[in-house]
Amino acid sequence: MRVGEAMHQGCTWVSPDTPLSEVAQILRDEDIGSVPVGENDRLIGMVTDRDIAIRAVASESDLSSMCARDVMTEGIEWVWEDDDMEAALSKMELEQLRRMPVMNSDKRMVGILSMGDISHSVNHNLSGEFASAVSAHH
Repeated sequence: MRVGEAMHQGCTWVSPDTPLSEVAQILRDEDIGSVPVGENDRLIGMVTDRDIAIRAVASESDLSSMCARDVMTEGIEWVWEDDDMEAALSKMELEQLRRMPVMNSDKRMVGILSMGDISHSVNHNLSGEFASAVSAHH
């Protein structure tokens, strides 16, 4: 199975200048743990709930003046949409990541692959294989 078959599409993006309070509201409202930061239609970083907690709140800075750029993680790891799921999972485990951006051949982000997406895909495939095996015996 390929990454593109399991990833989440249609992700909400923020700009580097998006106020941190707005980023936090997006994370809360969409019940997600990270949001990509883009500029000129290119991925430049990610803001996670952990980034907000550790880099913003714990820094005791004035949160009302902070924006995505101030806390985002740059130089993030990503996978290609055509990558094999096993390779993507290995990369996520190696880097200790729960989610990774997915890029197309133009290096544009087309989705996010999460551990939940992988689990769902594996369970779906196993269910299909099980059903095929059971029906083959009858």
